[in-house]
Amino acid sequence: MIIKDKISKEDLEKLFEDFYVDMLKLVVDIEKEILSAGCEYHIDCAEDLTNHGSKVENLWGANLYKKNWGIDFVSLINIKPEKNNREIEVKDKEIRDKMEKIIKNLLCN
Repeated sequence: MIIKDKISKEDLEKLFEDFYVDMLKLVVDIEKEILSAGCEYHIDCAEDLTNHGSKVENLWGANLYKKNWGIDFVSLINIKPEKNNREIEVKDKEIRDKMEKIIKNLLCN
């Protein structure tokens, strides 16, 4: 599900229930400031976004946890040597900050 505008609490609850109950996998397009959420795998969310015009180099994976709205920045799609990110966790603070802002603006009530 591509999310461009803030979603309701009910819609967010449904996304959590679809796969992991307490965790939501998502991919953020840091250029367009949108995200895809509710996929079984991060790569599926990334594919949703690329099918709608997002560029792979702008896509970063994360997980949102229902408890305390915690976010981690871990996904296999984050391995991007060309962006100096050679691990599954996003290391660049500027990218993480952009991701967190987008996630909180669109998902967290």
